[in-house]
Formats: sequence, structure tokens, C-alpha cells
Amino acid sequence: MAVDKITWDRVGRVTEPGRYMYTFGWLTITAGDLAIWQQYPQAAFTLLAQRPMRDEATGEEFHLGAFDVAPDPRPPFTTH
Repeated sequence: MAVDKITWDRVGRVTEPGRYMYTFGWLTITAGDLAIWQQYPQAAFTLLAQRPMRDEATGEEFHLGAFDVAPDPRPPFTTH
């Protein structure tokens, strides 16, 4: 089973919570999601589908789920 992940770069580094239209559908981004991205800019969230609203035929709805923090590309600190 493939799990879709999404990064802050992919959503255009939005700065405000809200509902945004992307090529894959609508994405709701919360203030909490943004706080995580501000602390961990390379974090990748799991993209979760929401149930469509009965009266709305505007495409798929998504929100952000669990996230992974990308490893630091710098070498680990060592003492000699």
C-alpha cells in the first residue's frame, strides 16, 4: 500500500492556515501543521483523504496526518 507524503515546499510554503486547492484536490492546513513545518521545514506529512461533503462536488478533500522529520544532512557530532 502506497502512502502519499507531502512537504512544505510542495504546498508552496504557505504561511496561513486554510483550505487550499492543489492538483490532487483540496488540502486543509491547520495552524498546528504550520507550527511543525516552521520548526522542521523538511518534515513530510502523511496525506489523509477526508470524506467528501454531501453537497460539494469540488474534488477530493485532504488533511495532514502523522509526519516524519527528515534526517539532518550534517554529519553527527563526535568527540575525539
